[in-house]
Amino acid sequence: MKKSYLLTFGLTLSAILPSQAQLKPQSAPEKVVTDEYFGVKLEDPYRYLENLSDPKVVEWMKSNANYARTKIDQISERQKLIAKLNELDKRKESVISNLQITENDNYFYLKRKANEENGKLYHRLGYKGTEKLLFDPETYKKSDGLNYSISSITPNEKGDKVAFEIAPSGSESAELLIININGKLYPEVYNRCWFSSPSWLPDGNSFTYSRLNSSDVTDVNRLLNSKAFYHKLGDDPKKDVEFFSNSTNPELNIGPEEFPINFYHKNSNKNYGLVVTVDKRLKLYTSDYKNDFSPTKWTTLVDKKDEVVNLAVDKEFIYYQTFKNASNYKIIKVPIANPNIENAVTVIEEPKNGNITTFTVTKDGLYYSVTENGVQAKVYFLPKGKSVPTELKLPFEAGSASLAAINENKGDIWVTISGWTSPTKRYLYNPATNSFAFQPLTKQIEYPEFKNMVSKEVMVPSHDGTMIPVSIIYNKNMKLNGNNPVLMMGYGAYGMSLQPWFSPGFILSYCAYDGIFVIPHVRGGGELGDAWHKSGQKTTKPNTWKDFIASAEYLIREKYTSTNRIAILGGSAGGILIGRALTERPDLFAAAIPEVGCLNTVRAENSPNGPGNVPEFGSVKNEEEFKALLEMDSFHHVKKGTAYPATLITAGMNDPRVIAWEPSKFAARLQNANSSDKPILFLTDFEAGHGMGDSKTKAFESIGDIMSFAYQHTGHPKFQPSEKLQSH
Repeated sequence: MKKSYLLTFGLTLSAILPSQAQLKPQSAPEKVVTDEYFGVKLEDPYRYLENLSDPKVVEWMKSNANYARTKIDQISERQKLIAKLNELDKRKESVISNLQITENDNYFYLKRKANEENGKLYHRLGYKGTEKLLFDPETYKKSDGLNYSISSITPNEKGDKVAFEIAPSGSESAELLIININGKLYPEVYNRCWFSSPSWLPDGNSFTYSRLNSSDVTDVNRLLNSKAFYHKLGDDPKKDVEFFSNSTNPELNIGPEEFPINFYHKNSNKNYGLVVTVDKRLKLYTSDYKNDFSPTKWTTLVDKKDEVVNLAVDKEFIYYQTFKNASNYKIIKVPIANPNIENAVTVIEEPKNGNITTFTVTKDGLYYSVTENGVQAKVYFLPKGKSVPTELKLPFEAGSASLAAINENKGDIWVTISGWTSPTKRYLYNPATNSFAFQPLTKQIEYPEFKNMVSKEVMVPSHDGTMIPVSIIYNKNMKLNGNNPVLMMGYGAYGMSLQPWFSPGFILSYCAYDGIFVIPHVRGGGELGDAWHKSGQKTTKPNTWKDFIASAEYLIREKYTSTNRIAILGGSAGGILIGRALTERPDLFAAAIPEVGCLNTVRAENSPNGPGNVPEFGSVKNEEEFKALLEMDSFHHVKKGTAYPATLITAGMNDPRVIAWEPSKFAARLQNANSSDKPILFLTDFEAGHGMGDSKTKAFESIGDIMSFAYQHTGHPKFQPSEKLQSH
């Protein structure tokens, strides 16, 4: 690949004073850089916007953010909507998440009360035990003035200590802290953590954890060559032993973009080394537990060719969920004493209808869930010693089902089920009586204003005749006259499914304004198994946005809506979907909202999170994959003189997943190319990242922005600006 040199330039923007924040920013000037890939020359007029440390680039981003903020704030209904979201939230006693239960019945969890911004760490003994606050993130480094949030919690086996990750301002650049059940915080701080997956060891005072190269989300080497370390409480973290990495075990060929993670399993008394990326296929190794935790020799259990995506270990067997010769997945097992996967036996056959989404093991047997078309969930139980599973009769028809167990030594199994219009509920299942006991973690509330909301599941033909599952949520009393506002949301990447979830604060609140919320389950997701994923990946990626476009056309044919009434929304990897739907069919949509979106895929490999995403999207170093990346690159499909719909593009300056310059470049190019009178707004949040770790207020404000912009440009009378902004 050849690259010409970037010419020195100066932005000619005048300073934007606070009193002039409503002025429309000047367009970003073009300064073309030409790249050549396999004989294909690509012009990039906004390469300079990749320099996020340039004050002039930041000034341009801030002037756009100020203007976007002013425009959206002119919609007076936005504040009423946010007030309604707060009112809905205040009905709840609290929101509980990240629940972890130890074998001796210690409960650790995050709890956010209605008047609080972030979840706090709590402990109690048993389901009905007395609750105790262990850690309040609002007290952490208070002088920094940053919003700290807890992202993960991991108690030790005894339940007398818990490790947790805490990060500022959505950066996900976490510090790992340790606290005991009396609220004593240990002095050691482990920085550069991100999904560090600490694993406590038998003594309850030491653990392994993984660490990144840097906490700087703009550092291109941040996610490369991460390592797993061993630490004992009381020791200096700077002296922690590097335990599992490409440096300690070069024979394992751990790639620089791969994440090595260790976890200890008590019953087998072994360490298990996981190597993961966005590629759902796992690499797994094992070694005998040693007290000194010096680098060790690992035995290979699973390689990528085995196509394993999940595992569980009990006293005798290792269980694997695999899609090898089973696109809808199957579950196999091997003895711990003789773990050669070539000798595995099938425990659960591949379902004929639906695909296995998750499984877990208890002392009583194996539980797993099967989801059909991504929207209808069933749960099955295979008792120990039996060969035929039985379907459990769930308390209500579920769109999605998740399973939680303590470990293989206990029989406790919780099933949490939900639907688009069915509140999420958690049940303890008793296999002896085949019964479910409702075990809410917080007070259950009702939402009478949503009583008329219904969901409809349809199959829609795509461009090639493939039938696409589409979920449609709306008020059952609505007239389908072709004039209803619609918000379509999609994702379609990594084999991840948009399974039904109960969302009074977003989906149902949108529908309460007489809109229709639509989720096309496009290819690239996992709703119909591994084949569904592969048919929207790399060279087949165009199916993702073509499925979305076909779904929009179906809605018009069936009189749900019309072209001037459709807004589209997608975030992160879903930015590919929204950006390409927008650039391929600008005539089909009234508004588009790519949130912190992946919009410049040809250049994404040059960002910190780019190399790790090569398994999903491809590499510019490979000719065929480069062509695929170019086809899915929204930035390079923007055409000058095209009438584009109203577009709200968002970015987070602390985003560790999609670096802020991707949406920045797309916004600059779309603004310069647009020939319509529709606004192209670019809103960067300089105190947020990818959306993880947002405070309640920030989350509600984001929902307010999305819904207000979508409704404004699909013609809802309540969401029209209260005053016109003068052009400058």
